[in-house]
Amino acid sequence: MTNEQWQRLLALLDGETFDPMPAAFIIDSPWLPNWAGVTILDYFASETTWLEANLRAVETFPDVWFLPGFWSEYGMCTEPSAFGAKCIWYDDEFPFAETISDNIERLAMLAPPNPARDGLAPFMLARLRLMEPAIIEAGHAIRFAVARGPLNIAAFLMGNMEFLVAMRMEPEKTHALLSVITRFLVSWLQLQAKTFPSIDGVLLLDDVVGFIGGDDFTSFAKPFLKDAFEAVDASVRFFHNDANGMICGPHLAEIGVNLFNFSHEHHINDMRRAVGDSVTLLGNIPPRDVLAQGTPEEVHHAVTQLRREMDDPRRVVLSCGGGMPPGVTTENIRAFLAGVAPM
Repeated sequence: MTNEQWQRLLALLDGETFDPMPAAFIIDSPWLPNWAGVTILDYFASETTWLEANLRAVETFPDVWFLPGFWSEYGMCTEPSAFGAKCIWYDDEFPFAETISDNIERLAMLAPPNPARDGLAPFMLARLRLMEPAIIEAGHAIRFAVARGPLNIAAFLMGNMEFLVAMRMEPEKTHALLSVITRFLVSWLQLQAKTFPSIDGVLLLDDVVGFIGGDDFTSFAKPFLKDAFEAVDASVRFFHNDANGMICGPHLAEIGVNLFNFSHEHHINDMRRAVGDSVTLLGNIPPRDVLAQGTPEEVHHAVTQLRREMDDPRRVVLSCGGGMPPGVTTENIRAFLAGVAPM
C-alpha cells in the first residue's frame, strides 16, 4: 500500500468516511499468477516474477487497496513447512502441505520451530528483503506481518477431521499443540516486524474457526488468536475467516481485531450487529459466483445493491467475502470499481 492508502485505512478504522467508499482485495497465489500470465510455480520460484506480478496489479488498479500488499507467501505451505510438513508442488496448481501425524500426543510434544531457520519462512523474508527497494521505488511499503492462524496450522499438521476430533477427545493435548503453534506464530510475526520497520499491521487467516461452536471458540481459538495478535504493537489487526463468522464475530474486538474479512453468506448488516461498531468490515459480494464467474454487469449490480442495503457505511471497505478467487478478470474488477463510484 502507498502511504496515502495506509493513512486512509487508519482514518477509516477510526470512523472517518470517504466518498467514494474504498475498495480492497486480498490477493495472493490463487489469483495473481494466472491473472499476470505466469504459472503458479514460476510465481513462487522467481522473486522477479513475483515482484512483476504484484507491480502489475497495483499499477493496473491504482485506486484499489491490495491487502496485505506484496504478500510473500507459498500458499498454505509456509507455516506447516516450518514444522516439517512435506510440501507438494505443481506447475500450475496450488501447492499442498501433507499432514505430519494424526497423533495429537506426538504433535503436542513438538518444539516451536525457529522462523529464522525452519521451513519456507526464511525464503519469504529473503524475497521481501531483496525486493523491498523496488517496492519502495514504486511508492509502496511492506505494511503487514502475515501468518495462517493457530487452528488453521494445526489442521494442516494433523488433518481437519482429526484435529476437530482431538478437540473433543483430547482437549488438554489440543491446547498443548495450539500453545506450541502460537509460540511459533508470535516469534514469526515479531521477526517479520523486526526485519521490516515499515510493518504496522498484522494479518491472520484462519477458516477453521468457522467450523467450531461457541464454547470451543472460547476455549481453543480465542486465547491463542489474542496472543498472536498481541505479538506486534500494530495499528491494524486484520482477521480473515470466510467460513462461518458469526461465532467469532462477537469476540473480535476483545481479541484486538479491528478489520475483519468474512464470508459472503453473512449479510453485512448482520455481521455489523455481531461484531459491534469498533470493527471495520471488509466485504462482501460473493467472490466465486459473482466476482469470478459473473458478468461485469452482474458484478456492478452486486456492488450497488450492497451499498443500497447497507445500514451504515462507516467502517466498511468494499470487497468480496474472502480472498480474490482464481479467474477474476480485469473487466470484472473495473466493474466492481464502477459500482463503488458515488451513486
